[in-house]
Amino acid sequence: MSTESLAEEAKQAVMAYDSKKTVDVANRVIAEGADIVAIIQDGFTKGMTEIGSLFEAKKLFLPHIMAAAGAMNAALNILTPELEKRGGKMDEGLGKFVICSIEGDIHSIGKDIVAIMLKVAGFSVVNIGRDVPLKDIVQACKDNNAKYVGTSALMTSTMVNQKTFEGLLKKEGIRDKLVTNVGGAPVTQQWAEEIGADVYSENASDAVAKMTKIAG
Repeated sequence: MSTESLAEEAKQAVMAYDSKKTVDVANRVIAEGADIVAIIQDGFTKGMTEIGSLFEAKKLFLPHIMAAAGAMNAALNILTPELEKRGGKMDEGLGKFVICSIEGDIHSIGKDIVAIMLKVAGFSVVNIGRDVPLKDIVQACKDNNAKYVGTSALMTSTMVNQKTFEGLLKKEGIRDKLVTNVGGAPVTQQWAEEIGADVYSENASDAVAKMTKIAG
């Protein structure tokens, strides 16, 4: 089956909250040697993005978001080890990278795949989860002596916290010590420039390409 067909199946399975189906797609992706990143970005993540849009339009509610995320995570639990295996064990000498979903945002799909790929690329990744209070992100940066920090936002209502975070880093006196990276479905290059973030990442591959260039 083509990558496009598998991606469409993945998207529809997430939107149907069907964990059994997402797991089936994940197993077929591995069996067929398909492009894992493409399936996640063009399939599972797009499904979650549409769920997020319906949530913002008040056509779906929090239980729907959680059910879709659960279906996605069931597949991710299968695909993550395979992606790491394909990437091989690599040095983490590019520096500490703190990553999370911004305060108020419960999604973790895109952020988790970015974290995996950054690790494979050679960063020492500290994934501190989802819906992380801004002060806790700052503390994690301090505790880990991080060089980079990435925040993800799935909804326009939470992406405003990325702007607040930039200000908090300045207030804490550590903004100049960090490269800040922002991403998520509603986030754009224009938004990154507006809030003063260093890097906008459209997807996982984009994040890795831009951050390895900066680190190198």
